[in-house]
Amino acid sequence: MKTLEDFYHLRNAEDYFEFFEMDYDKKLVNVKRFHIMKEYGNLIKKGMAGFAHDEPMLLDFLKFSLLRVYADYLSGHAPSAAEVWEMFKDGEPKGCLACVSAKGGSCDC
Repeated sequence: MKTLEDFYHLRNAEDYFEFFEMDYDKKLVNVKRFHIMKEYGNLIKKGMAGFAHDEPMLLDFLKFSLLRVYADYLSGHAPSAAEVWEMFKDGEPKGCLACVSAKGGSCDC
């Protein structure tokens, strides 16, 4: 059985897909990993608190959130120039929020 603690130890985009046993296009994830993980981080950051006391529901929310973001990229979503530049405030990449939110540290993607 997978736990939230297991989720916190994931290190890269592929780990998230494999953790949730999701099929994914490796080429797409390789090319869009930073954007996928950034949007995933933004999405889970907004909703994680709502499931703080129910680990199974939180894990379902985390999986559904990844599915949602990934589906956007499968259907041809591309971030706007403003979204891309926002990731590089002050000339330094900020990393993806999935890593920062989930692990409380820096981005490993």
